[in-house]
Amino acid sequence: MTSTVVLGMQWGDEGKGKIVDLICPAFDAVVRYQGGDNAGHTVKFGDRHFALHLVPSGILHPGKSCVLGNGMVVRPAALFEELDGLAASGVDAGGRLFVSRRAHAILPPHLELDAAREAAAGDGKIGTTVRGIGPAYENKAARLGLRLGDLASAALEERLAPLLDHLGGELERLGRPRPDGAALLDACRGWAASLDPLLADTAYLLNDWLDDGRSLLFEGAQGALLDLDHGTYPFVTSSSTTTAGAGVGTGVPPGRIDGVLGILKAYTTRVGTGPFVTELEEDHGEFLRRRGNEVGTTTGRPRRCGWLDAVAARYAVMVNGVDAVALTKMDVLDTLDEIRICVAYRIDGEERRQVPATVEELGRAEPVYRTLPGWRSDTVGTVDFDRLPAAARSYVAAIEEEVGAPAAIVSSGPRREETILRPGAALERLLPAGAVASVRAAIGG
Repeated sequence: MTSTVVLGMQWGDEGKGKIVDLICPAFDAVVRYQGGDNAGHTVKFGDRHFALHLVPSGILHPGKSCVLGNGMVVRPAALFEELDGLAASGVDAGGRLFVSRRAHAILPPHLELDAAREAAAGDGKIGTTVRGIGPAYENKAARLGLRLGDLASAALEERLAPLLDHLGGELERLGRPRPDGAALLDACRGWAASLDPLLADTAYLLNDWLDDGRSLLFEGAQGALLDLDHGTYPFVTSSSTTTAGAGVGTGVPPGRIDGVLGILKAYTTRVGTGPFVTELEEDHGEFLRRRGNEVGTTTGRPRRCGWLDAVAARYAVMVNGVDAVALTKMDVLDTLDEIRICVAYRIDGEERRQVPATVEELGRAEPVYRTLPGWRSDTVGTVDFDRLPAAARSYVAAIEEEVGAPAAIVSSGPRREETILRPGAALERLLPAGAVASVRAAIGG
């Protein structure tokens, strides 16, 4: 039995969907523990392409169980739309998807309030996905929210009243109309009926599975640097994206989690506003954006791009207990003459190797770079690490040295089969016994 957390080590968009899709056949179930449909996972294999927002990419594997945990916020209409899209593509989630009764509901007024706040903030906006995530988590913390299991309550109208009063008051102050309570009540009752076959008390379900000797793969959504406590606050998401969030967001205690695989892009990207020390605004930034197809899966927004920030990655290794790294998008760097890694920050004339706690300090940080030669050779589709150019192998070694974790997986392209699995104890520890061989066989290695 092995239970492993897979999470992003940057600001999201590291390629978690591909890695989860790659290794999830080795596990009995895939569990999402935070966030909502503001996340996006792109999975490609063969000539098929899936964009997922709520449902774990394990759903693409026949017979694989998938769970949406209590730490999530779920917009029912978005969930039904995603399931309909999967069904249209021949993916049947029936009897395989379990949604926590304790997960909170995102309601239409949450989206309206999110958009109204961002519009009112002007240049000071956070850059949210305007999916209602923040307002839904706020209401959860204020004990005003509705859980998915509450939507079928006989006291739904009574439960909904204080929430609508709270949301309506702020919408009105922002010049937007108050929600239509009667229409929302009817919608909630309709969602309750459609959700009923999916809902479960997933904390009991997951712990029972572990008692039975099953293995679980926990899937984070946004990256570690967007964590509400440990990210670049206030330019963060509204939930716990770190390893600790896996326990809080599922009801599985930390002692039952065996390892952590961190996903690290070979350069850095960020969507939305907030400090970004290694950002490249001109030629190199546009090159990475274009060659890496850096457009948000959920938002369609172009991502900000820059060199790899090893200071931030080291921090992510520390706060998440990362045992090994899956390095993605190496192939995007194939044509460059030289490549840089930020190994320290210079703030007010002082060189630091730690991420400062305030965005004011981080905003003043200048990158201290280590420069390495590029390999100027096509690596797409490589499945054997030793067949990478020497300069590419040196770049991986430099990353391992700077972030303090081994690269157990190296992605050589967007498709499932374009992956290098590196032999060794790091990967063996993160997968159930004997699974490395089966994952290797699945990618043709």
